[in-house]
Amino acid sequence: MTASVLPTGPEPGTTAPRARSGVPSLVSQILTDCRRGLETLRVHKLRSLLTMLGMIFGVGAVVSMMSIGAGAQQQVLAFIEQLGVRNLIVEAREAQNWQSYQQVRRTSPGLTERDLRVVRANVTGITESSARKRFIPQKLVPRAQRDTPQVFGVEPSYLRIAGLRVTSGRFFEASENTLGAAVCVLGEGARTSLFGTRSALGEYVKVNEQWFRVIGTVGPLITSPTDVAGLPAENRNNLIYVPLASAILRVEDNTSWMKDEIDAIYLQFARAAETIPAAAVVRGFLQSSHRGADDYSVIVPAQLLAEQRRTQRIFGFVMVALASISLLVGGIGIMNIMLASVLERTREIGIRRAVGATQRDIVRQFLVETVMIAVAGGVIGLLFGAALSRLIAWVAGWSTIVTLTSIALAFLVSVAVGLVFGVYPARRAARLDPVEALHYE
Repeated sequence: MTASVLPTGPEPGTTAPRARSGVPSLVSQILTDCRRGLETLRVHKLRSLLTMLGMIFGVGAVVSMMSIGAGAQQQVLAFIEQLGVRNLIVEAREAQNWQSYQQVRRTSPGLTERDLRVVRANVTGITESSARKRFIPQKLVPRAQRDTPQVFGVEPSYLRIAGLRVTSGRFFEASENTLGAAVCVLGEGARTSLFGTRSALGEYVKVNEQWFRVIGTVGPLITSPTDVAGLPAENRNNLIYVPLASAILRVEDNTSWMKDEIDAIYLQFARAAETIPAAAVVRGFLQSSHRGADDYSVIVPAQLLAEQRRTQRIFGFVMVALASISLLVGGIGIMNIMLASVLERTREIGIRRAVGATQRDIVRQFLVETVMIAVAGGVIGLLFGAALSRLIAWVAGWSTIVTLTSIALAFLVSVAVGLVFGVYPARRAARLDPVEALHYE
């Protein structure tokens, strides 16, 4: 049997001095138990490490899984916030084939500029508005080094609606939009793809058969890799912005016959609270003009943001519940080892009781040892979880964020597990009969 660490006590036949009551006495007793616990863990290094493994893996699982969830949710939340919580977007659901196109056109004319005029005239509180005409050019000069940029035909107000930041040059003006001027503004990705590291200002870009002069560039935007509530996944940096009239009148699109007159309407309001009631009004107008055809989506970023935050909280609870199973297994392992430790140290417990230790002292001793194992395992688990999340981000290319909430939650749960699963072994040790414990071999 492995040698147990015996406490230092008074000489036989003397009475153990009782510490003064009060907080200082309790702190002194806990510090003594901590020193005794450290000595026990040092003597049984391998057993202590194996006991900690459950806590290490459990805490690591909690931290890494919550970091993955937080990274994914933050990317979506940032994308929605960038859409603008004061904005309302109507996105056309365009037909993918001739049969579906014919079926929709029997009842609905699709999204048109007339829809935008009706909305502007009847919806109150609109501060900015813009239609959009989007397409992918069949011909592009200079040739794109990566994916072919999309062309966005928009009105000048789109600059303020989308929160674009002009990094060089300028955005096109209302007069240029009215005249259908052959000018364009490049997104960060489109500029790099078409012109590399050199300046694009004053250069020309040929879209299909029309040349456009570059008058400005805008800064990078957050993009979503997947569809979000009716918004298609697209690289919002790989865009060429042209005046709406230029996109409709100057650029020939071979697939335009199967597309709506415009494919999106952007509205901006003075306050975010106005977007939800305005969305109901817009749906009513479009429901009437499109004769009930479900060929559009009304997206309210403020509403999406609230829903995503609720989803984030629920997702966090689920991830913690799943990862806590590992902590539960680790707690059971701690309890098993501590029960074995009670049997192994029965004689030590008998000696302590014989020299004056109370049942409370024995309970405190074993609880302190259990919590020390849980805390040590929790600290190592935090480091393991942070390293694992970084590894996942590097290998899978995912966005992971180790939050203070996940660290605090995982650590507190590990300490709580140590306390809960250490109570039974500690109480069992305290209830040992001192006489029988002294004769235990």
